[in-house]
Amino acid sequence: MLALLCAFAVSFVIATVLIRSSRHLFRRVHDLDLSGPQKFHARPVPRVGGVAIVAGVFAAIAVLSFVSLEAATFAAWLLTCGMPAFLAGLAEDITKRVSPRRRLAFTALSAALAGWLLDGVITRTDLPGLDTVVAYPWGALAVTIFVVAGVANSMNIIDGFNGLASMCSVLILLAVAYVAFQVGDTLIGTLALAGIGAILGFFLWNFPAGLMFLGDGGAYFLGFYIAELAVLLLHRNPAVSPMFPLLVCIYPVFETLFSIYRRRVLRGKPVGMPDGVHLHSLIYRRFLRWAAGERTARELTRRNSMTSPYLWMLCALSAVPAVLWWDSSLILGGFIVLFGITYLSLYWRIVRFRTPRWLVLKR
Repeated sequence: MLALLCAFAVSFVIATVLIRSSRHLFRRVHDLDLSGPQKFHARPVPRVGGVAIVAGVFAAIAVLSFVSLEAATFAAWLLTCGMPAFLAGLAEDITKRVSPRRRLAFTALSAALAGWLLDGVITRTDLPGLDTVVAYPWGALAVTIFVVAGVANSMNIIDGFNGLASMCSVLILLAVAYVAFQVGDTLIGTLALAGIGAILGFFLWNFPAGLMFLGDGGAYFLGFYIAELAVLLLHRNPAVSPMFPLLVCIYPVFETLFSIYRRRVLRGKPVGMPDGVHLHSLIYRRFLRWAAGERTARELTRRNSMTSPYLWMLCALSAVPAVLWWDSSLILGGFIVLFGITYLSLYWRIVRFRTPRWLVLKR
């Protein structure tokens, strides 16, 4: 708990300093583009929230060193491994010149470093055929790099509204922390709590006022951090089902896979081309953007933030069964299928203007 509180305090202070100083000293860190397909803010906002989160995690590691130097060393190596993913994203936040492919390559590098230095690799999946692949060291490393890079990229994809990616990350880390403490892995549990504290320090500035954005640096780092903790939990604890990490991260992962299918197969567009028809974008455009009220920047920001709780509920739908049946691959696999059906049903109803009444904001 001390790690969580320390991470929260440092993250909050750093975020405060960045917000105050960026108005006059660091205009380059602002998101000035208000017209893109996934741009829903009403004024320029600094997008370096990842700096505050990384600082918070670093502070938690410093506190951890007073309790266990071995644990702090492990945590420090984990943070070091995440630096390529974070710095590549941060470079894009500042320069707007780092391509998605290059950011993904640096995230893959982070995953490879964690696999090499921390032995954080997937060695079992409970999936026929794939278990044969991960039985070999090269196969386990390749699958791990693919999974970690994929989760990091998926976290960047859902980062479109105030509080969306950050609170989903908190829910996922809560699930990881719970299971880690259940199996007696206090190191992974403590690191998950540290991540939660660091995110919350940023979250207070991001939701609902939208005074700071997560940015690509923050999104890629959080995706890496979450994926690696889940992989390490699985690798270090045979009792944990391989389906647990997949179910707990299924919302961002499924959003990414469906986006690839939608862009490439249904629309014939490049996979990396951004668009405004993600589920979170549709929820905003169809029944929040045009809700009755003024069109001021304040009101638009409020409606932006009102989108996120809908997706938090969707994320919780996977997190709750994940923590209840974390050791049963059969049950978790069933919930993964159920989530996919729920997501597709909800998406097609909204896209065809048949939105469920409980989702519609009254005018």
